Amino acid sequence: MLQISQKEVLNRFHFDNPWWETSAIENRFQDLPRRFYFKSFLKLVEQKSINRAVVLMGPRRVGKTVMVYHTINELLKQGASAKNILYVSLETPIYTGLSLEKIVNLFKEEFNHKRETELTIVFDEIQYLPQWEVHLKSLVDSYPNYKFIATGSAAAALKLKSKESGAGRFTDFLLPPLTFAEYLAFIKKVDNLIEVQLLFNYSTKKINELNDEFINYLNYGGYPEAVFSNLIQEDSSRYIKSDIIDKVLLRDLPSLYGINDVQELNKLFTTIAYNTGNEISLDGLSKSSGVSKNTIKKYLEYLEAAFLIKIVNRIDIKSKQFKRATYFKVYLSNPSMRAALFGPITHDHESMGALTETAIYSQWFHSEMIDSLHYARWKKGEVDIVFINNIEQKPDWCAEVKWSDLACTDSRRIKALIEFSHTNKLTETMVTTKTISQTKTIDDIVVQFQPSAVYTYTIGANILKGQS
Repeated sequence: MLQISQKEVLNRFHFDNPWWETSAIENRFQDLPRRFYFKSFLKLVEQKSINRAVVLMGPRRVGKTVMVYHTINELLKQGASAKNILYVSLETPIYTGLSLEKIVNLFKEEFNHKRETELTIVFDEIQYLPQWEVHLKSLVDSYPNYKFIATGSAAAALKLKSKESGAGRFTDFLLPPLTFAEYLAFIKKVDNLIEVQLLFNYSTKKINELNDEFINYLNYGGYPEAVFSNLIQEDSSRYIKSDIIDKVLLRDLPSLYGINDVQELNKLFTTIAYNTGNEISLDGLSKSSGVSKNTIKKYLEYLEAAFLIKIVNRIDIKSKQFKRATYFKVYLSNPSMRAALFGPITHDHESMGALTETAIYSQWFHSEMIDSLHYARWKKGEVDIVFINNIEQKPDWCAEVKWSDLACTDSRRIKALIEFSHTNKLTETMVTTKTISQTKTIDDIVVQFQPSAVYTYTIGANILKGQS
C-alpha cells in the first residue's frame, strides 16, 4: 500500500502557508471584515506570560478560520517572521494519521527551528484527531516558547475535553454566529439605523427599516459568507442546509460519537428546528420524531456539542428549578437554520414570535451569562426570559418577547410577567414589541417597552463591549 511521503506533506505545508513566500495572507482574506471578537481573541494569542494553547470553538461557517488568518496577518504586521507561523487544517486528508508532534517536528526540520524559537502553530478543526487534547497538552508542556492555536466545530465536546485534560494548559474562546450588531456593521447600516442614547442604551428613528434588516438577519444573517453573497441569500437552503447542517449531522457527529442511524438524528433535529423557541418535552419529542427518550437525551447532548442548539431549563413562578427537567425549551444557535430548512420568513409569518425569541437568545451565546438564562412557566402563565443570579439564586431581571405592539395598550397580555415580577420582588421589567418604544408603570411595576430589533442589537452590542 502506498504511503504519503514526507515531501508531499511539506509541499502541502507550503501550499497552506503562502506567507512563507509572500509575507502576507491572501487578499481574499485581508479584504473580509474582522469579527467584533477579533481583538479579544488576538489578545489571548499575544499573551506570552501564561503558557497556554488557545482553543477557538464555534459552529461551522461562523468565521473561525478567517479569524485565524486575520490573526496571522496581524502577527506578520507586528514583525513576526513569516516562516515562524504554521497553519495546518486537520480536515485535509494528507495529514490523516500524522500526530501533532510529527507535524511540529516536520515544521521545525523544514526551517531548522529551535526549541527556544518563538513560533505560532495553528491546528484547524482539531477534533478530528483522536485524543487531540492529550497530544496538545503534551506539546504545550514541551514547547513553552511556541504559541499553539486550535480550532474546532464541536464546541461543547472540545470544551469538555479541554477542561478535563487541558486544565491550566488551554484557554477556550467561543466564536458564535454573527450577532445582529455585527450584521448591521458588516452591511454598514449602524450609523443610519442605530442611535446611541447612553453608554449601553440604543434606539432608532427608522424602526421599519431596522425591522426589514432584522428579518434579513433571521433569514441568513448569522453567517458572514451569506451576508456578502447574493447567491447564498437567494438559495440559503442549499448553502446552509447542505454545507453546514448536513455536514454536522451526517459527518461530524457520526464520526465523533459513532452514531449509526443518521436519519434518526436528522429527523430529531428537523423537529427541534421547526419548534425552536417553543416548550417541548422528552415524551413529546419521542412521539413526534419516533426516537426513544434515552436516545433523544444523547442526541440533544451531541447537537448542543456541535453548537447547533441551546437547551434552556424551566423554573416556576418562585424561580425554583424542577428536580426533573421533563419540560424545556430548545433554541437553534442561529435562527437562519430554520429558514434554510423550511423557507424564508416575512414580517407576518406565524413563527416570527418564536424566531425573534431565538434571535434574542442567540446574542448571548458567547457570554457565560447564557447559563443563567431560564424561562418561567406555571399553571397560569409563562415568562420568556429570566436571568437567575447564581450567587443568590434569585432573578435579577426578566423579559417577555413579543413581535407585536398589542401589549402596549392591553396590559392583560403581560399579566403573567407582572405577576412574576411581584412574586420575585422585581420593580422593573422589559417587554419587546414590534415598533413601539415607551415606558409605563403597571401595578407598581415599571415596564420598558422596546422594539425586538433594538433589544436584539442592544444585547449583542453590549456583550461585545464587554469583550473589548
